[in-house]
Amino acid sequence: MKILVINSGSSSIKYQLIDMTDESVLAVGLVERIGIDGARLEQEVSGHEYVIEQAIPDHEVGMELVIAALTDEENGVISSVDEIDGVGHRVVQGGKFFDKSVLVDDDVKAKIKECAKIAPLHNPAHLMGINVCEELMPETKQVVTFDSAFHQSMPEEAYMYALPYKYYEKYDIRRYGAHGTSHKYVAQLAAEQLGKAVEETKIITCHLGNGASITAVKSGKSYDTSMGLTPLEGLVMGTRCGDIDPAAIPYIMEKEDLSPQEMDDIMNNESGFLGITGISNDTRDIEEAAEEGNQKAQLALKMFSYRAKKYIGSYVAAMNGVDAVVFTAGIGENGIEMREDICQDLDYLGIKIDTEKNNVRGKLTDITAADSKVKVYVIPTNEELVIARDTLALVAE
Repeated sequence: MKILVINSGSSSIKYQLIDMTDESVLAVGLVERIGIDGARLEQEVSGHEYVIEQAIPDHEVGMELVIAALTDEENGVISSVDEIDGVGHRVVQGGKFFDKSVLVDDDVKAKIKECAKIAPLHNPAHLMGINVCEELMPETKQVVTFDSAFHQSMPEEAYMYALPYKYYEKYDIRRYGAHGTSHKYVAQLAAEQLGKAVEETKIITCHLGNGASITAVKSGKSYDTSMGLTPLEGLVMGTRCGDIDPAAIPYIMEKEDLSPQEMDDIMNNESGFLGITGISNDTRDIEEAAEEGNQKAQLALKMFSYRAKKYIGSYVAAMNGVDAVVFTAGIGENGIEMREDICQDLDYLGIKIDTEKNNVRGKLTDITAADSKVKVYVIPTNEELVIARDTLALVAE
């Protein structure tokens, strides 16, 4: 069984073709700059890179190129799309409607469209990818996996905001979270490392990348998470501000004569690491500048680690303990100094890491200090594999 995993963005299509007999990745690729000059497809198969550079005016042409690359006689891995048994799509926001992956039908697409009001940058692009795949592969079953689905287990006191209740009733204003597929995957692997059933554990999963969130996973279910109604809430991120006093928003809007859309753009695309430093949204650039003595870069890194530390401490309290802390995603898997900074002074909670073991990037590693009461792991995430597994289960029914 071969499953094609699609992550459709506003101007890109990320994809993987996975052979589910052994869960091996046959091909991984990216179509980028759709509708923009310099559009291209890059596909890697067994270390060999295949590139197509041409105008890609829309997602339909982009998906046609994906199929062409996968079936290319010299550079592809299948002879026909008929070899694809199912397509799994990543969708950021499923709102209150979905707590698990589902087969695509008209009702599912309508709900994805409805949820676009709380994920306007993501859901429309995901829906576009679904529609194009249905057109190009009409006989192939389509499945959607929602980033928010894992967090539907949160209790009311965790997901509700203390706004007038009517706004929840009228507009579904509440915490939904994100990165759920990643949090679920690494929590399950952490439980295996602990030698316990995930239902018997309390785990804090730190998905730290350009977008970042931390989740309290209690008994295998999301108990609380740092992202909220949208991915803007929570940690300091690449270009997102994370937690701020809501009163700062109208104050700045009045002083700068900004529209709601302009203010939203500032908070989502001009803040975070980029906003503090004025250098970049990439932690590698920030770390380089910090080493050269740039005080704003040093501040941005301290803000990131400090807020992560606060969330970890609060989730230990919320769950009445913790068995393991997991670091994953780009910064979590590769940020040696950042992991050390976050875990520093958490020994009162029994969380300590071994600096020698922590000298690792991108592979599953136990970095726990010998005298730590809580296990600390680096676990590479694999959201595509989770999507592929869910897709296989549904198309095989």
